[in-house]
Parts: sequence; structure tokens; C-alpha cells
Amino acid sequence: MTTQERPSVVKVYLARIRLFSPNARLLFASTIITGGAFGVYRLLFNFYALSLNLDESIIGHIITINSMTALLVALPMGYLADYIGRKRSFILGGAATSLGIAVMVIWPSQLVFYAMSVLMGAAQSLMGVTMAPFMIENSGEEERTYLFSLSQGIQMTASCVGNSIGGYLPMWIGQLRGVEATSSVAYAGALGIIAAISALGLIPFFAMQTPRLETAERSLFAPLGYAAKNWKSFSKLILPMLITSIGAGLFMPFLNVFFRNQHSQPDPVIGNVLAWGALAMGIGLLIAPPIADRIGKIQLVVITQGLSIPFLILLGYSPWFWVSAFAHYVRLALMNMGGPIYNAFVMEHVEPEARAMVASLTSMAWNFGWAFSPSISGWLQVTYGFGPVFSGVIILYTISVFMYWRFFLKPKATQAISAMPAD
Repeated sequence: MTTQERPSVVKVYLARIRLFSPNARLLFASTIITGGAFGVYRLLFNFYALSLNLDESIIGHIITINSMTALLVALPMGYLADYIGRKRSFILGGAATSLGIAVMVIWPSQLVFYAMSVLMGAAQSLMGVTMAPFMIENSGEEERTYLFSLSQGIQMTASCVGNSIGGYLPMWIGQLRGVEATSSVAYAGALGIIAAISALGLIPFFAMQTPRLETAERSLFAPLGYAAKNWKSFSKLILPMLITSIGAGLFMPFLNVFFRNQHSQPDPVIGNVLAWGALAMGIGLLIAPPIADRIGKIQLVVITQGLSIPFLILLGYSPWFWVSAFAHYVRLALMNMGGPIYNAFVMEHVEPEARAMVASLTSMAWNFGWAFSPSISGWLQVTYGFGPVFSGVIILYTISVFMYWRFFLKPKATQAISAMPAD
């Protein structure tokens, strides 16, 4: 086929989307609903807690409890997802998350917030470890990278829309109830609506048709046996993600603080920078699948994450705000383009009975950095400023890119990964 006869990227994209299974389309429907709901939740929850006279340190504890729970229960949730099946895992995780929000609205207190943070962390972990195996089981090789990337892209787009609408919800509730938009009553009313919308996101799951697991597939020890035989391959698949997560945890939670302290920007400007960054990331996710089709999955990961490092340097060390902000957009798009693509690659190279366990391990690897690195970063910022933080991130990201190349792109590594058992 000549270059002129090659189908356009848009035609290929649409052709791949038409290949999506009914189950995948139902997942997208739920993602749109819940993505928008949780965009509002993430925007308003901190304000809700502050309106109840809970200070920032308590909010930090709530967030830490959530991340630590997701980290600690990821492996058990992988077993649970295998045992009860993908459909029931989605329903149980989604219902528990909606319940957690509702309980915090009905019985607001510090202790209840801690308890519901545990519940929601476990629920989100269950849904997280179910997602990748579900998508690999409900896609073919042609459309798989598109399914993984679009699912995350749709979630981000819905979350951005939720952020836009969520800023007005307390004002509307306040007008209806005759209270200030910044009162706990207004925030509670807004989050109550979000709990209900989140529950609506469960409806598509009930329409899914997923196979019942056979007894052998529910075996508690089958994944452990597979892991024992392939521990070297597992380590190679997961270790680069762990290194990346440690780096991300050092600076991503503090980007708003960085732009305020280093560039003296006001909150509205910082909010716009972060919003445009989310849009840049969404664009990166959308264009990643056709590029991966042309150059390969791991090639995409290595090239895009490698190219993101110079922009990370500009972000952290440029004295000009506009350069730092632009570098943030480009870095975010490049660094995250390969995330869903790599998840698809990982799922393709493990046997079906081990997928939920591997998804659990990758979830644990990612949550590890976000659970521990922020504390280290906070100490570094107070003691030395942001310079050492960005130096550490640059080193860690460089190591992770080198690992991807060393493990999967060198000729011997390519042969080894091709020999791993898979479908």
C-alpha cells in the first residue's frame, strides 16, 4: 500500500472504536458518569472539610489514609476480583464508594471521615485492579491500545467537566437553602448530589455480560504459583513503574505550591495552569494509540517519557513563569501518553489467572510512591526548597526510562519478553 493509499489516522481511529465490545462501551458509559462525579468530589471535599473546622493537617491525614489503604489492600483485592468476577467487583467497588460519600454527608465528623477514607480506598483499589484485566479480556489486539487510552482519556475529560460544574454547585445549593455558598450546608448538599450521581454510574455494570469463573480459575494459589515461576519477568514489568511513582509522588502533589512559592502566582492563575495541563494530558492520551500502532508500545513509552525529561528540567528550574507553565503542559502530555499503553503491554504478557494479581502489584507500585514520597518531599522543601526535589525526580525518571529500554528494547530483552507466557 502506498503512502497515498494509507487510511487516515481519523479513519483508523474510528475503525478501532467500532471494534469495541458491548462490555467496553458499557464501561465507557459508567466512566463518563463517575468521572464527572469524582471531578466534583475532588474539587469540593477539601472545602467541605474546612467548612466543618477541620484543618489542613487533618485533611492530609484523610488523604494519606486513603492512599495507604489502597496500597495495603491491593493484593487481597486482586484475589477478590478473581473470586467474585469482574462485573461484581465493579458493582461492589462503585457502591462502596458512593456509600462512603453519602455517609460523610449524613454524619460529618473526623472519625467518620477517617473510616470512610478507609472504605473508599479499599473500594477504589478493588475497581482499579479489576479495570485492566477486564479491558484485556474484552478487547482484541487491534483495538486494545485504543481502549486503554480512551478509557483514561474519557475519565479525565469527564473529570474536567465535573471540575467546571462543581465550582457552581455550592452556590446553587446555597441559594436554594438560603445559606452561604461556602457553608457546610452548601458543600454537603453538593456532595450529596454527587453521591447520587455516582450511584447512577453503577447502572451500566448491571447490563454487562461477563463469564462466570470456573473453580480452577478461582484457585487461591494459582496466581502465586505463576508468580513464583515468572518472578524475574514480573519484577521487570513492575519495577520501572515503582521508580516512576516515587518520582511522581515527590512533586505532583505540590505543583500548586510550587507555582505559588517559586513564581508568586495567585490561585486563579494556578487553577488555570492545572486545568490546561489536564487538557494537554487528555490530548496526549488520545493521540497515543495511533502512534503506538506505528512505532510499538514500548518504543512509545521510552521515547515519550525520555522526551519529557528536558521539559521537567525547564519546569523545575526556569526563572520565567510562562516557560515553566508551558513545560508543564508538554511534560504532562508526554509523560502520561505511555501509561495506558504500558498497562496494556503488561496485561498482554501475563496469563489470565494472574492478571488480577499483576494489576494489584502494579497498583501497589504506583500507590507506594504517592503514599511515602510526599512526606519526604515536604521535608526537602522546608529544609532546602524545590531544587533537590526536582533533582531527585529527574534522576528517578531517567532511571525508569533506562529500565524500560534495558528490559524490553535491547535485542536480548525483546527475545525474553516475547518468550513470556501469554494468551
